[in-house]
Amino acid sequence: MVFNPKILITGGAGFIGSHISQKLSIKGYKTVIADNLSSGCYENINNIDNIKFYNRDIIQDNLEDVFETENPDYVIHLAAQVGVASSFENPYFDAQMNILSCIKLIELCKSYGVKKIIVASTAAVYGDNKYIPIDEKHPVDPCSPYGLSKYTMEEYIKLSKVPYIIFRFSNVYGPRQKSYKEAGVISMFSNAMKNKEKVTIYGDGSQQRDFIYVEDIAKIFVKSIESNIENQIINFSTNKGITLNELFNTMSRIYDYDMTPEYKPKKEGDILLSILSNKLAKELFNLADSDFTDLETGLNKLKTDSENFMNCLGGGVICVLKFQL
Repeated sequence: MVFNPKILITGGAGFIGSHISQKLSIKGYKTVIADNLSSGCYENINNIDNIKFYNRDIIQDNLEDVFETENPDYVIHLAAQVGVASSFENPYFDAQMNILSCIKLIELCKSYGVKKIIVASTAAVYGDNKYIPIDEKHPVDPCSPYGLSKYTMEEYIKLSKVPYIIFRFSNVYGPRQKSYKEAGVISMFSNAMKNKEKVTIYGDGSQQRDFIYVEDIAKIFVKSIESNIENQIINFSTNKGITLNELFNTMSRIYDYDMTPEYKPKKEGDILLSILSNKLAKELFNLADSDFTDLETGLNKLKTDSENFMNCLGGGVICVLKFQL
């Protein structure tokens, strides 16, 4: 019997979602994307085969017709509010996006017999580390509304009785990531260095982060669809830390950048050390160190990537009208 499930991806036109959609398309899977294009956009998925798009806001819109029409076998939930600072500024919207919209989604998954929901969570649920690397048994103690809302989302999913995989990601980077406001630090460094602009580092640069390449994320989601693994919370990371100062020096060399960084006060909710253990992920998915893109290779891929998504701001009229033609 041919394994050809239909997968619904919320936020599928965004940074991570578009890479997952592309991987699923290559495998020949039918993919349905629900995205309001507020941060994702048409150019991210324009050339991907085997996809169907719904311009939907998972907070405001009723998604039942999408489930009724498409009857997805699996749901990948990526749509979220992802900014730590924004979660302090507007905790109500953060909770709407990360908690209430997920409750709506899992109720639909229950009603329509979805086989498994695969969800993007975050290392922010752990808060300040008690030890390094942080494994899945580490105490959960979020220090931002964002981390709290993601952890609350996890708990609702566990209570739903829908089979699930929850991935707690370290810092994801790669092509198509936005370079403004609260984008990933690598994206912001990359954009500044390419344009010969000043790089800003918040804090003294001693913060350590664990960076995971977006293509590795896309591959693990495909493996999650194809595996029998369920009801697991799994860190996904390289298990390797680097300080922001070291990252700046590495990227300066790659980008031939000769300016010094500007240091500003650390942001509220910023964590000093965030390095996740990937031991469980390696065991469950039979992964080796070679299955993870090392940072320098990923940074060089980012620099040389020929696709230009940096000017796609999402939510624009052009993006919407292209789908309506």
